[in-house]
Amino acid sequence: MAGHSKWANIKHKKEKTDAQRGKIFTKIGREIAVAVKEGGGSDPNVNSRLKDVIAKARANNMPNDNIMRSIKRAAGEGETVHYENVTYEGYGPNGVAVIVEVLTDNRNRTASEMRYIFDRNGGSLGATGCVAWMFDRKGLLVIEKSKVSDEDELMLTAIEAGAEDVAEESEVYEIYTSPTEFSSVREALEQAGYAFASAGLEMIPQNTVQMDEEQAQKVVRLIDMMEDNDDVQNVYHNADFPDDFMP
Repeated sequence: MAGHSKWANIKHKKEKTDAQRGKIFTKIGREIAVAVKEGGGSDPNVNSRLKDVIAKARANNMPNDNIMRSIKRAAGEGETVHYENVTYEGYGPNGVAVIVEVLTDNRNRTASEMRYIFDRNGGSLGATGCVAWMFDRKGLLVIEKSKVSDEDELMLTAIEAGAEDVAEESEVYEIYTSPTEFSSVREALEQAGYAFASAGLEMIPQNTVQMDEEQAQKVVRLIDMMEDNDDVQNVYHNADFPDDFMP
């Protein structure tokens, strides 16, 4: 994990979500719907999957009223749309590995749209498994340094709760967990009073591909087109942008 930071990508996402808040809330609403139906009901105290999605919603500043409406709608009899989890893999510009997680009610439509976006941006949609082996599934909790008064206390709390690693970056602390320990570590940190800039299960690249400014711009255009698609929930890649890169 050492040396790889998600913070630049998270900042880029958050800057966009400030301008596209409604779209992000709609996507999280889909996640809530799937969590309620597949995770065991509308009570987050019983449904740990729902509890994790709620934490993600709050990290994205989704109002509590919106969260509760999404839960009630998903639990209601009138909710008839069925969303399917699908993952697409491929290569972006300059051979960057890309994983796209979607929730779709029409697999054929979404597959066609993903292929178009890859092709349009100098990439190619690949077969299942073509790049997944380059990534590890990890829980990632990001806490801004400005909101931490005692670094040692944060690290001790995280490690005692079951975190695998705590990485210090320029602006944040990144807490990594196994997928199975993510919920318990998140809850322990929440109970200790920490707020998250980002919270969720991520695909973390084992190695990254160094980009120059021009290459980085091409990769960002691909990511932007992916994230503008209503079905896309998450986009992961192994591009390493220059430190002074401004999308």
